[in-house]
Amino acid sequence: KINRFAEKDRHQIFVEPEGWDTVEIYVNGFSTSLPEDVQFKALKSVAGFENVKFFRPGYAIEYDYFPPTQLSHTLETKIVDGLYFAGQINGTTGYEEAASQGLMAGINAALKVKEQDPFILKRNDAYIGVLIDDLITKGTEEPYRMFTSRAEYRTLLRQDNADFRLTPLSHEIGLASDTRMKRMEEKKSKSQSFYDFFKETSVSPEEINPLLEEKNSAPINQSGKLFKIFARPQVELQDLKTLDKVAEYIKENDLDNEILEQTEIQVKYSGYIEKEKNNADKLNRLEDVKIPKDFDYSKLKSLSFEAREKMSKIKPATVSQASRISGVSPSDISVLLVYMGR
Repeated sequence: KINRFAEKDRHQIFVEPEGWDTVEIYVNGFSTSLPEDVQFKALKSVAGFENVKFFRPGYAIEYDYFPPTQLSHTLETKIVDGLYFAGQINGTTGYEEAASQGLMAGINAALKVKEQDPFILKRNDAYIGVLIDDLITKGTEEPYRMFTSRAEYRTLLRQDNADFRLTPLSHEIGLASDTRMKRMEEKKSKSQSFYDFFKETSVSPEEINPLLEEKNSAPINQSGKLFKIFARPQVELQDLKTLDKVAEYIKENDLDNEILEQTEIQVKYSGYIEKEKNNADKLNRLEDVKIPKDFDYSKLKSLSFEAREKMSKIKPATVSQASRISGVSPSDISVLLVYMGR
C-alpha cells in the first residue's frame, strides 16, 4: 500500500475478531510477507496497537503451474495416460475454480477406470466447460479466474436453468438421483406448458388496456397473444396475475415460484435466448468434427505457419476447439474442414 498509494498519509485497516472464544484478531488491510521483526515494528506503529502481541506473522505462498494446454478436456495429461491435473496446478486461482476442476477430473478418472465414455461439459453447457476449454485451448499467463464475461453463451448459462442443463447429464453418469431427475423433469414440463400458455392465449383490448395504461405502456387496438404483452419490459408476471385466466392457470396447475420465475425469464429474454441457442448449435456442429490425436498438420500446406505450429502443439480434439486457438484464422479452419471432407 505504501508503494502503490505513496501520495496518501494514512491507510485504513479493519480489525476482525477471529471468533467468540478467542482474543485473536485478524488485521484486514495489513497483508504482508515482510520479515517478522519488520511486521512487528510496523504493526506497533499503528494507533491503538502499541502493545500488540503476535500469535503468528503474516506470510505469502508462491506456487508454480504446468501449462494447461498439455491437458485434454477430461483434465487428463496428453503425455501420461491416467494422470489428471486439477486446481492451481493448472494456473487457476479461486476456490470454485479448483473445486470444479477436481470434480471433473475425479469423475473422468472414475469413468476411465470403469472403461466408460468421458464426461465433458461444452462451452454452452456450463461455466465449468468454458473454464476447462479456455485453459486447455488458450493456456494462461497469469492466475485464471472464471469471470462471466469469458463465456460467449452466458444468456444460456443462468442460475435459474442450471438444473435443466446439468441434472440429465449428472443422472446419466449416476450422480443425480431418480427423485431429483423426476423433480427436474416436472419443473421443466410445467414451465414449458406455462410458456406455451402465453404463446397460445389471446387477450382483448378491453381486458388488457387498463393494465397497460397503468404501466405506462402503449394500449392495443385488437386482440393479441398474451406472450407479446408479457414480453414488454414494463409488464411483469405479478401484473398479469390480475387477469382471471392467468390466475386460474397458476392455481389449477399448482405452479410454485421457481416455475413462475423460470417462465418469466424465458418469455422476457426469448429473442436473446433463441439467438444464442442457434449460435451454440453452429458451434456444436463443429464439435462433432473430430481430429485424430496423431494428426500431422505439417502436410496441410495451405494452413498458415502459425496455425500449423499452434495446432501441432495444442493438438485440438475437434475443429471447434481448433477455431478457438489464438492465431488460427477462419481460412485455416476452412482448409481443415475441406481436408476432413466437410
